[in-house]
Amino acid sequence: MTTADTDLERRWAAFRRWQSYALLGMSLVLATAASELTPGAAERRAIAVLVVAALVLQVWWGRVVRRHPGPHPTATAYYAVRWAIGFALTWVNEFFAFYASTGYFDADEMIAGRRLRRIGPFACSVSVAGAQAGGMPFHSAGQWVVFAGLLLANNVLLTVVGRLAQQEEERSRARATTIEALQQALDENAALHAQLLVQAREAGIADERRRLAAEIHDTLAQGLTGIIAQLQVVANAPDPAAAHTHLNRAADLARHSLGEARRSVQNLAPVGLAHDTLPQALRETVDRWGERTGVRAEFTLTGTAEDLHAEVSATLLRIAQEALSNTSKHASASRVGVTLSFMDDEVALDVRDDGKGFDPLTPPERSGTGGFGLDGMRARAERIAGSLSVESEPGYGTAVSARVPLVRHD
Repeated sequence: MTTADTDLERRWAAFRRWQSYALLGMSLVLATAASELTPGAAERRAIAVLVVAALVLQVWWGRVVRRHPGPHPTATAYYAVRWAIGFALTWVNEFFAFYASTGYFDADEMIAGRRLRRIGPFACSVSVAGAQAGGMPFHSAGQWVVFAGLLLANNVLLTVVGRLAQQEEERSRARATTIEALQQALDENAALHAQLLVQAREAGIADERRRLAAEIHDTLAQGLTGIIAQLQVVANAPDPAAAHTHLNRAADLARHSLGEARRSVQNLAPVGLAHDTLPQALRETVDRWGERTGVRAEFTLTGTAEDLHAEVSATLLRIAQEALSNTSKHASASRVGVTLSFMDDEVALDVRDDGKGFDPLTPPERSGTGGFGLDGMRARAERIAGSLSVESEPGYGTAVSARVPLVRHD
């Protein structure tokens, strides 16, 4: 219940407590001011006795209602006695019809039973209509006709007002039910929100772990593999000049891997994209890979190159690096082609080799020193709403194709 509802309930309770006193006092003041309407001493004594009786009744009821609120037989008896006093006062002086109208306001709280509850306001309307018709008793047939019309009009008005009040009460109950349901939904949403925050945090931690694992594989693992390969050549090279060349390549790989590791920890773009565009970085990556492995490697750009979002560029470069690393470790290829294609709404990266190939339905199991391979490349593509497909056949090479949305740099 809102603060406004609480204030309204408090004011309504105060009105029900003091309404009888207020209406009785107002009726007495008006009757006294118009004392010429009750010229007889007997009428004045009757009014005095009835007013005192009404006050005593009201004081008594004020004590009873604190112990027994709500409709019950005692409350119904109080209502009937109060109506009788109001009717008698109105009979003596029509200004006391204001006091008699008290029964309009609290019949629902006083009278037990739906049928009796309808009789209460009707009985009050008799006193009110009688006063409106000129006061009781009536002395002509015309007054009776007027009284009948006023009685009908009063009860029609009571029925309409009662019906409107009932509809408003139903709407209030419906609103209360809706508010309660909304509050319950808010409480459930708050709990769900807290749960989602925990799940999002856990998902973020897991995603960050996967990212770091993939970055370490794509940087340190590939770099160390290249360094080992160069050092193996040095170990078997009889020519000091050739050994020096391979040592320089190993040193370059070590420096490159160190830079990649630092950027991976800081979640920055790969080293190749620090100053170059994606086509330039891919061309340099393919050229270095070809020099290091001795395999003929070519890069081709189709379409109009555009400045891509950093995440898109990094994803495609990492996929190309992983595909080339897999080729050098598993394919035994003599030729590799890397193609970057810019289309209307997507970018395609294709890495093809003429190596020994494999059956995509039964890929080799991951070894203890193996990397993320196809699963890692596919996860990278799907992370930016892309896809990755592999076509291969034993003895006929392998083609890795990645398709990602064309998202331009902000």
